[in-house]
Amino acid sequence: MGYFTYFYFMYEYLIVILMSSFEIYAAIATGLLFGLSSHQLCISTLIGGISGVFVSIFLGETITNFIAKYKKPKETKPSRTKELLNKLWRNYGQFGVGFIGTLLVGAPVSIAVAVGFGAEVKRLLWHCLAAVVIRCVLFSYFFGFIKTLF
Repeated sequence: MGYFTYFYFMYEYLIVILMSSFEIYAAIATGLLFGLSSHQLCISTLIGGISGVFVSIFLGETITNFIAKYKKPKETKPSRTKELLNKLWRNYGQFGVGFIGTLLVGAPVSIAVAVGFGAEVKRLLWHCLAAVVIRCVLFSYFFGFIKTLF
């Protein structure tokens, strides 16, 4: 196997890892298109998802403040995602936004909303990590199974 082939395979894994740090569904679809097995897909999405949680938790406030400096605030109606996360926060608190919100809409959005509500970062981290692990494992193997049917 030549160097080009080796770097091509690493390129596929890196794309899936980077995509899964923000959006797991797109990462799984991309991994399946690349021909990754369910095990490879699961490991790649886990690495990306967990790193995405850590980046969102520890750099989220810094990134938000940086963007807020250059962006003008505008009056808009809250999106459906924000309304869902607000409802989760009112009904289930930190667990609702951290765990359930991560399962439904993804870790970066859930973390941003929870930090905005003043959630405890250490507990939020564990809720989001648990949800990311469950989500990555279930979806990787489920969609890998669906792929074998066709």
